[in-house]
Amino acid sequence: MRQWISTFQEGSAQERERLGGKGAGLAEMVRAGLPVPPGFTITTDACRAYLATGDLPAGLEQEIEGALGTLEAESGHGFGDAKNPLLVSVRSGAAISMPGMMDTVLNLGLNAEAAAGLAAQSGDGRFAWDAYRRFIQMYANVVDQLPLAGFEERLLAARKEAGVSEDRLIPAEVLERLVAGHLAHYQELAGRPFPTEPRRQLLSAVRAVFSSWKNPRAEVYRRVHGIPDEMGTAVTVQAMVFGNRGDGSATGVLFTRNPNTGERVLTGEYLPNAQGEDVVAGIRTPLPISQLAEQMPGCYQQIAEVSELLERHYQDMQDIEFTIEEGKVYLLQTRSAKRSARAAVKTAVDMAREGLITEAKAVARVSPDDVAGLLHRTLDPLAEHDLLAEGLPASPGAAVGTIVFDAERAAEKGRGGEAVILVRPETAPDDVHGIVEAAGVLTSRGGMTCHAAIVARGMGKPCVVGCEALRIDLGLRTLTVAGRTLSEGDLITLDGSTGRVYLGQVATQEPDLGPEVGVLLGWADRLRKLGVRANADTPADALRARELGAEGVGLCRTEHMFMAQERLPVVRRMIMAETVEERQGALDELLPMQQADFEGILRAMAPHPVTIRLLDPPLHEFLPHISELEVEVAVARERGEEGSATFRQAAGLLRRAKVLAEANPMLGFRGCRLGIVYPEIYEMQARAIFLAVAELRKEGVQAVAEVMIPLVGMRRELALMRQLVAAVHREVVASSGVEMPCVVGTMIEVPRAALTAGEIAEEAEFFSFGTNDLTQTTFGFSRDDAEGKFLPAYLERGVLADNPFATLDRDGVGALMRLATEEGRKSQPKLKVGICGEHGGDPRSIALCQEIGLNYVSCSPYRVPVARLAAAHAALAQVS
Repeated sequence: MRQWISTFQEGSAQERERLGGKGAGLAEMVRAGLPVPPGFTITTDACRAYLATGDLPAGLEQEIEGALGTLEAESGHGFGDAKNPLLVSVRSGAAISMPGMMDTVLNLGLNAEAAAGLAAQSGDGRFAWDAYRRFIQMYANVVDQLPLAGFEERLLAARKEAGVSEDRLIPAEVLERLVAGHLAHYQELAGRPFPTEPRRQLLSAVRAVFSSWKNPRAEVYRRVHGIPDEMGTAVTVQAMVFGNRGDGSATGVLFTRNPNTGERVLTGEYLPNAQGEDVVAGIRTPLPISQLAEQMPGCYQQIAEVSELLERHYQDMQDIEFTIEEGKVYLLQTRSAKRSARAAVKTAVDMAREGLITEAKAVARVSPDDVAGLLHRTLDPLAEHDLLAEGLPASPGAAVGTIVFDAERAAEKGRGGEAVILVRPETAPDDVHGIVEAAGVLTSRGGMTCHAAIVARGMGKPCVVGCEALRIDLGLRTLTVAGRTLSEGDLITLDGSTGRVYLGQVATQEPDLGPEVGVLLGWADRLRKLGVRANADTPADALRARELGAEGVGLCRTEHMFMAQERLPVVRRMIMAETVEERQGALDELLPMQQADFEGILRAMAPHPVTIRLLDPPLHEFLPHISELEVEVAVARERGEEGSATFRQAAGLLRRAKVLAEANPMLGFRGCRLGIVYPEIYEMQARAIFLAVAELRKEGVQAVAEVMIPLVGMRRELALMRQLVAAVHREVVASSGVEMPCVVGTMIEVPRAALTAGEIAEEAEFFSFGTNDLTQTTFGFSRDDAEGKFLPAYLERGVLADNPFATLDRDGVGALMRLATEEGRKSQPKLKVGICGEHGGDPRSIALCQEIGLNYVSCSPYRVPVARLAAAHAALAQVS
């Protein structure tokens, strides 16, 4: 039994991890009796062994030799037979699709004698020499890492010599001379002749494709898409079929549904008399698949029938590569299609309604990132605009940014926080790091299935391709269109939904989610166990969150209300007060303002609960910065204005700011510590909350408020604040005559609170994990310093797998959360536990919250749909 190889007849879709997506798909199509050129797959096990040792594993060469014998028998051609040559493709195929990120070699097995034999056998010298020149270029670049520029220059010269505009029109005698030039150029670059022995070519190509798993673009792609580095790639070796054998031949890529919209219609492109790389490379702009119905109606009908069969078999939208050789259709690949966020949602919902998949499978199929993509703003159709050009709408969405003409600059500027549009004649796989950091992508060549389109669509990046009116000069770094020339740094806007490109910035509008999103999220709500709330500080935020499906407010930050211009002077008077009476006077002025704030948010969210956190930040944050005050005081002194009211106010603020200044404010005089030292502040806020509830309930609005005490680390801290809040609650109930619950809890955001949660829970109705601060205090990181200084290096060097401020640290912060939840519920079995840090909108963090047994997550309003879907995914994962 073979260890490293599986023929297409032996494999199946269930062996995806071992055979890769391509190998498993080809095997499944062979099982279904579909027209697939014969071949075999070298497994991911062999790749991992190669990457570990740097050489092919023992026994692989012998297995390849045996598989070649079978392939020769199936194809009727001989590998290395000059008169009847068998040519093969050598292609990568990971278990998780990584389109364009690894390497491919086509037409392998050619040398001068085989090219002459192929010409004699086919009766078409142009086809044979074209195949050989393609092979030399691909082999030189993929196997020997030689630059393509010199080969491309020779190809351009051959077109000029022949007086034609396209490669497919170059006659045989010119192509034969071009091959001789390519061979000489190879020897000049490599320092040795081009290899002519087919078996040596094959083994070198296999090594190169295995090695391409480690190339920079593949590593960037895996990092962006969360694909494990240890998976490795399989290699498929397959008998060549030729789409470049004349006008009765073609090559193309199609989708069983529209990958941009999800509409149930065959969508794709093809090129007559071409090979597959011509389509995906974007070098020629292909024809829409609908034209194939006119040019080759029989072939189109067969492809349409196969597409329907494959979609129903895999129960998913398929991305199918095909070649037509002299009127005969061959299938080279099928895989689940990369699609836009909108198409992902529509396809899942439609397939469930068609009975192809269940509602649960539809929910599981759409990633939370897809829903997040739909929440991006779109261009306002009524906004003023200056249309520059129009291309193909390859990936939907709006992007505004400055022009850059190479991937390196796009990556550098994008990482620096600048919005850029990567503009290229066409993109190559090596551009992926620039695409990752760019706001959008624009190319002058290529079609809907070219590299730029596929990669951008998979990343949710707006993309316009095939914008042929553009004249891009990479040397001068300019773009010319309709008599206008733009330079690098000029601002443009892309509309990836229409293919239009505009000069300058075009206004945007709120997204239209479409009806399918509501349907899908409704199904998700029935599946999930976690509640989903929103972090909201204003009535507008609360209303938007509710529209997006929030079931309450998990965090209302009262300090944001103090920052309003009309309130800041009153807040500063409160801070400057030297007696309790002075401070109370300022608080009395703030009370009606706070009450109005709370009434607005409680009204917007009723009858759902609103968790209101009492004042948390240190008081110096409400004062001007010390350096600003020092300058103001110094300038006033220089002008002799010491006696003025302005000087006295600035000098007083400076004195107070210096008194309140702290070496480490995050761990200083803030949170419940303020409430203990200045209880009148928390008394005012509690009174405003309960008065707001009473007023609304008198109106018949079923307002529900929960009071959250911040930064508790000891039971006694919470006990004191709970007593204060309860006393105010009793007073308001007595004075208003309105009954209402008094629900008091705390934010768990320091390790001591988590470690002593059993004690603290005796004073609490609920816990809410403030994971931003809990992460800082657990790691001993200052977030701003960490993310700005050393965290990127930690991620790059594998010290951390993820940014702990974006995705919860399972082993540290997660362990504290689990402990606090378990110990808290031992003391208080009905303890409600949630999370209100930014992690509440992160899908992987939500999965951890489900595992721990939290009751709800809370996130920003626009992440609420993401959290609803992620919570359903977490519930489904726990069941499975």
